[in-house]
Amino acid sequence: MCKHESIQTVDAMDAILNYVPQYGYPALFILLMLGIVGLPIPDETLLTFSGYLVFKNELALIPTMATAFLGSISGITGSYVIGRSAGGYFIRTVGRILRIRAEELDQVTSWYLRWGKYALIVGYFVPGVRHLVALVAGSSKLPLVIFMPFAYLGGLIWSATFLGLGYGLGETWAQGSATVHRVLAVAGGTIVVIFIGIFVHRMRKHPWTPSA
Repeated sequence: MCKHESIQTVDAMDAILNYVPQYGYPALFILLMLGIVGLPIPDETLLTFSGYLVFKNELALIPTMATAFLGSISGITGSYVIGRSAGGYFIRTVGRILRIRAEELDQVTSWYLRWGKYALIVGYFVPGVRHLVALVAGSSKLPLVIFMPFAYLGGLIWSATFLGLGYGLGETWAQGSATVHRVLAVAGGTIVVIFIGIFVHRMRKHPWTPSA
């Protein structure tokens, strides 16, 4: 990234963060909801900054926690609905392009129905992944009664973690947030590579064969 692009990115982030002190809880709710859906909004930084505002008594703890939780679960529920209504078509299209048979896609769906719900909790903490897990959950037709407790628990833990981080770091919230974001990015990339490797290994070890 060149220096000019870096300055533009910082300016955009500052502009986003300024919405919270200016407009309060509604801004926090809307920004988090849009960030979870997939818009380029620095979610963890936003939450950490909000925790810092609680530290400075510019926001109240309980309303901030409730707003962050509701914003996160609204966003992930919206992604689930999008995935359920349009994700199947996208996955089938990608499958045809990659020459993946419908039966193999069914295997992936069955695997996700069994294990993917746990990704709804962990995925919040992996930059880039939290925007996708709900889409995949919806396109895999994961039942809403299963989706909600896992996704909403993840939203609660994620919101409380970064709000608590901002509150605990106080005036050093910006440096701490940047460090945590880098660690999560590396850890998240490693986790994704590991899971892809496990999935490919399982597909090769237990390939689909047509029934007699």
